[in-house]
Parts: sequence; C-alpha cells; structure tokens
Amino acid sequence: MPHIESWLEIPAGSDFTIYNLPYGAFRANDGRLHLGIAIGAKILDLHAVADAGLLDDICDRRILQAERLNPFLALGREKWKALRLRIAAFLRTDQAADARLRELNASRVFVDQADAKMAVPMNIGDYVDFYSSIEHATNLGKIFRPDGEALMPNWRHIPIAYHGRSSTIVIDGTPIVRPSGQRKPPGSNMPVFGPSTKLDIELEVGFVTGPGNKLGEPIPVEKARDHIFGLVLVNDWSARDIQAWEYQPLGPFLGKSFATTISPWIVTMDALEPFRTNGPVQEPQPLPYLRSGDRWSYDIALAVDLSTKRMRAQGSTPKTVSRTTFKEMYWNMAQQLAHVTVNGTAIRPGDLYASGTISGTTPDAFGSFIEMTWNGTKPIRAGDETRTFLEDGDEVTLRAWCESGDFRIGFGKASGTIVPAR
Repeated sequence: MPHIESWLEIPAGSDFTIYNLPYGAFRANDGRLHLGIAIGAKILDLHAVADAGLLDDICDRRILQAERLNPFLALGREKWKALRLRIAAFLRTDQAADARLRELNASRVFVDQADAKMAVPMNIGDYVDFYSSIEHATNLGKIFRPDGEALMPNWRHIPIAYHGRSSTIVIDGTPIVRPSGQRKPPGSNMPVFGPSTKLDIELEVGFVTGPGNKLGEPIPVEKARDHIFGLVLVNDWSARDIQAWEYQPLGPFLGKSFATTISPWIVTMDALEPFRTNGPVQEPQPLPYLRSGDRWSYDIALAVDLSTKRMRAQGSTPKTVSRTTFKEMYWNMAQQLAHVTVNGTAIRPGDLYASGTISGTTPDAFGSFIEMTWNGTKPIRAGDETRTFLEDGDEVTLRAWCESGDFRIGFGKASGTIVPAR
C-alpha cells in the first residue's frame, strides 16, 4: 500500500486515517440526520459536500442527503468505489489530488466527532446472528454438555444462525436496561420471573448488505462481494439464564432480543482489502454451494474492555478482559450470505448479518463472559472487584482495528452501560 497523507490533521493512533474513510450518520445543526465520513477527529458532512455539487457526477444529491445510507447502499460496488476515491482525492496532500474541498468553508463541511450525536447509519430491515467461531461453539458445548460431543452434528456442515430483532439494535453509548424474564433456578422444578442474573456480552463483527436479490434467487458465494458493503462491531447482549430456559426447541428469543449494540462507523470492504487473508481449513469440505475459494477472512484485532461503576469513581482505567482476532472464524461472510439466501430469501440494502461470538483458543481470547468465567465458576478480576456476569453500572466497550506499521484501519467502539431492570 503506497503511503498517502491528508492535509487535515489526523491525531496519532487515530482509527480514522485517510486509508479508512468509514460511513456513519450524525445529528446535524439543522436537526436532521446527515451522512458523514470519519477522518481523524472530524466528520466530513456528505450532505454539505453534495450540496456544493462536488459529487454530482457520481450520484444524485438526494442519495447523499438522505438521513440513512440505504439509498447509497443500493447503488452497488462501482458507485461505492467511485465515492471513496473522490473523497480520498479531496483529502490528500499531494499536488495531483483534487483541491476543491479545501475551497469550501471548513465549518460548513467538517464537524467535530466529539460534538456529534451518532445514530444507527442504516434502516435495518433484517438482522441475523450467526454462530461461526468453532472455539466459541466448542466452549459452550463443553460447558453445557460436559459428557457429550462439544459440537452438534450439523455445526461443521452449515453456518448456524438465528433471526434477531432489528428494532432493538442501538448505537454505541446507548444504556442497556437489564432484561427481565423467566428463568429456572438450579434445583428448582418451576421457573421464576425476574431480572436476569447472568447478563453477558458477545464480541462480534457484522456485515452490512448493499444491493439485494430477487425473491427466489440465491446469492452464490462468488457473487457475495457485490452485496457486502462493509463491517461494524456488534455486541449481541445476552441474558444467559433466560436463554437457557427458553431456547429448546426453537432457539434464542427473549434472552437475545432486548438489545444489540453496534459501532457507529461502517468500515468498507475496500478499506479492509489489504488485510484479507486465508481462513482456517474446513473439515469436512462444505457442500458445493458453500465452497469459497476466494480469501474471505480478515486480519482484524479485537478487544473487550470492562469498567465497573467503582472503577470509574476511582478514576481507574478500564480493564481489557479479552483480546482475539477475526481471521480464524470458521464460517466466513460469503458462506454466511450464500447460506442465508440459498432457499431464495430476499435480502435488502442495510440488512445486518453478525458473525456470532468471536473466541480464540485461550481464556484471555474468549469473546463472552460465559466462556471467560466458565459459566460463573471462575470469576475474573476488574480493579478490586470480581465478576462472573455483568452487574448494574458495568460498562463494556468493544474495539477493533487492523494495523501494519503506520497503516491503520480502526472501527471506533461499541460500548454500553448496564442500568437496572425496570
């Protein structure tokens, strides 16, 4: 990757270098949501840039002046690439780059990220959450079936998933209300109702779809790249005690549907291209419709930070309780999309498909508290406290980045603080 620089000051260690240019939506001074691109500590207001006529040859102004990304997502890869290259040209320092953006009033086109109120950047019609980490699936199998096979018989043959609830997907920083529901205490023959006592996280990465397909027409793995716009961080909050009581025989329901947090910036597949890599070998070989010869894994580093209410009161820094990587996921995005649509289901621009919990091979690389604490039997330490599952006042932050030398692509963060049940 050739070295390029921006004339806009970018703080050292920023997630949002000129190599990145992720998309989001923020509340502007006119009270409306504006689409924007993160660069350094700023947001480039696409509404204002389009209003100045600098993008008219790429797409209709109304598409970039919409409140959500869905109309732009529907345009497809060629338009996505053209806009990204144009914005990069506006921001580059070299003399060959387009200088028209510098001629505009800076206060009109740039907004401080610190002052911006971010929003979910797309209208999400459908949300599907997969179960694609073999380490995570194996760990849960060992926890819940210690005397049986860790993996269910179908796991190595199909990307397992459940259909989530798009109405409760929230943006970074949104408080998470502890859910209530039915749970069955150990040793009891009857369920009880009350707030979850085993509130958990799931460290995930999700992909956002672009152009859809016609009902009845599957998307083959070799066409998946035409339908995937970019990635976000996902925290699929989970009430493990509610989930354990309800999930048989039809799978997750109220233990999952109360909240899912995503990061505000969609990092494009074009930005992540330098970090594509080969995934793990799949044994046995999948059925033909799931075979993806292209490199579909991405070398993305991930971290989970925990900050308790007491830690914040003491001024303590959050504790990183997990570090792992996305590149070892067993089932990849192309396979997930191919499987979702193989029965002819239709996807739409702005749908969200999450990876499932991302876990490594060691306890410090597990992506959920049920694994980190082995279902509460091995508490972890945070400051002068211990945790098995989350308590009220706990704040969890997910982070992700790709890095090679001074070349960095970051995702920002996906955080949420637990507040008491209502």
